[in-house]
Amino acid sequence: MKAAAGAGESPADRAERPVTTLRGVGAALAERLGKLGVTRVADLLFVLPLRYEDRTQVTAIGQLGPGKRAAVEGEVLLTEVAYRGRRQLLCRISDGSGMLTLRFFYFSGAQQANLARGTRLRCFGEARRGPLGLEMVHPEYRRLGHEAVPLEENLTPIYPLTGGVPQGRLRALVGEALREMDRATVRDWIPPEAGLPEGLPSLGEAVSYLHHPPREARHEELAAGRHPAQRRLAFEELLAHHLSLKVRKRALKTDPAWALTDEAGLTRRFLAGLPFALTGAQRRALDDAERDLVTGVPMARLVQGDVGCGKTVVAAAAAARAAGSGFQATLMAPTELLAEQHWRNLRDWFHPLGETVALVSGSQPPRARRSALAAIASGEVRIAVGTHALFQEGIDFKRLALVIVDEQHRFGVQQRMRLQEKGQKEGRLPHQLIMTATPIPRTLAMTAYADLDISVIDELPPGRTPILTVVIPEQRRAEVVLRIVEACRAGRQAYWVCPLIDESDELRAQAAEETAATLSAALPGVRVGLVHGRMPSAAKDAAMLAFKAGKIQLLVATTVIEVGVDVPNATLMVVENAERMGLAQLHQLRGRVGRGTEASTCVLLYRAPLSPLARERLKVIRDTTDGFEIARRDLALRGPGELLGTRQTGLAQLRVADLMRDADLLPQVQEAAEVLLASYPLNIAALAARWIGDDERYGRVG
Repeated sequence: MKAAAGAGESPADRAERPVTTLRGVGAALAERLGKLGVTRVADLLFVLPLRYEDRTQVTAIGQLGPGKRAAVEGEVLLTEVAYRGRRQLLCRISDGSGMLTLRFFYFSGAQQANLARGTRLRCFGEARRGPLGLEMVHPEYRRLGHEAVPLEENLTPIYPLTGGVPQGRLRALVGEALREMDRATVRDWIPPEAGLPEGLPSLGEAVSYLHHPPREARHEELAAGRHPAQRRLAFEELLAHHLSLKVRKRALKTDPAWALTDEAGLTRRFLAGLPFALTGAQRRALDDAERDLVTGVPMARLVQGDVGCGKTVVAAAAAARAAGSGFQATLMAPTELLAEQHWRNLRDWFHPLGETVALVSGSQPPRARRSALAAIASGEVRIAVGTHALFQEGIDFKRLALVIVDEQHRFGVQQRMRLQEKGQKEGRLPHQLIMTATPIPRTLAMTAYADLDISVIDELPPGRTPILTVVIPEQRRAEVVLRIVEACRAGRQAYWVCPLIDESDELRAQAAEETAATLSAALPGVRVGLVHGRMPSAAKDAAMLAFKAGKIQLLVATTVIEVGVDVPNATLMVVENAERMGLAQLHQLRGRVGRGTEASTCVLLYRAPLSPLARERLKVIRDTTDGFEIARRDLALRGPGELLGTRQTGLAQLRVADLMRDADLLPQVQEAAEVLLASYPLNIAALAARWIGDDERYGRVG
């Protein structure tokens, strides 16, 4: 028996009751609902539909087309069990305008009997082509009697599912939660003085609308996530994440860190030993970091800059300050290849200064790994470079004072927090320096990286030759192949990035293998190598190192080389199906060439016809090599190319909001956050609980 709600219980109190107080929710179902973040009745209101289906009208069977999801009505003409590879139940219905087959692979004798000839049915499903014409596989259906059965009055929500919670059950539970409360009691934690963007409904109205949109709702607007009700919740969700990061930053500043004063003068000697001078932008970024490092308050700084701007040197100078102060620094890279590149650079810079730089990676020989770990644990090595292996069990630092993370978006906030925790000794936290080569517009960065201070390196070192970008149709592919021959004969090297044919790693790998075989046959005098995501790490690294050493002249690859090693001799980049890639990704790929003094070219092959959006993207990438301008245009175009993914932001999975689509909300998100930070700490904790959950790692709120 469920405990009944007390007679004097308010709707707000009912909202806080455990979900097990709802009819039919026992311990097993409650556990499954917990995987959706549902523990209280109110939580059900924020399990929001992924999409909607229109069951408010009946479509004539004759008007159905493949891929259309619709409700249809018809009379059963024939029902039979067929054996076509497997046992199945086939039911033919007609409404006079056409015929449709209903196909069931899982059925009972009773179900077969209920679909007898002459029975009238209302079905909902997706039409597709079948051997007998159009068909629906396992549609939802109901038998119709002589009386008229009313159609749905609202669009039907389709919710995210977890194992063991069917759509119908979840819809019923959400409906019950909505009935338990009225709109006025969906607690709004945004105070009036914080303000909402103009034209957005109240929270209660937004929640009610999104669970039961009326039949006249604007389908395209809902599908695009642009309806005012969706934007109301997107605003609140972005505010919750922004606040959690701001609170985390504030809490971090209350912890002590080691003040890195570098009495040994290692930073000065490091900079003096470099074969080049820092650019003005590098110097400014280093000054920002040094001001943080001497304070004894944990630094949390993001250094963002374009491909090739020299972020690594700034990070190495910060590491020199840590080592010169008698502490340790570590640099974490997303791949073994990139970690090894960083290690070689730092080893060459620090060896003349008497500092040993250790490398820690998963594929190291056991003896080398044990030796590196022992030297790090004893404090004998003060600078370590590695992959995520750095924060695994069994790796200890003696006095870790600085954590440097390269390509932040490949890790996310949780992994760098784990590395930071490794350095927590004697009640002090290590400083953090985060690097990213994805330039981000300022407004977006202030929200996505609200827990970090930001430095920008907005100029390239002198001597870099600009990259020429050309956009040509794939019909001229033969000319491109000739360009590769000419480049290789001149002693240069080239990349060929394969078409983005599918999100599947398997299909991408297959495309890369086929392209490599085709180019090998067409270029008998050229040494062709291959790199794709399904290769073992050791094989990928071996191919990249062979390319770097000049043993491979043409490297055929998927977009795994978007972040890769420096090969100054590579002067030609060919990207197939460029029209299907986002601006940020195209810019990252182009950044693989132009790293030496020779003129470099990026060839973007496209397949016609081009959509207006693809045409505009290719024009932008052809006309500018400025990563910050490209980021600005990417934001303006709102194309599928993402500047930020959830891993990149370090935010938990966003349920309603989209940082790109909803970027126009961010200025007001930041203004509202300041109001709550100043006066409403309890509201901040409640917003975090609603949208983020109980993960303390995302911010000690409240």
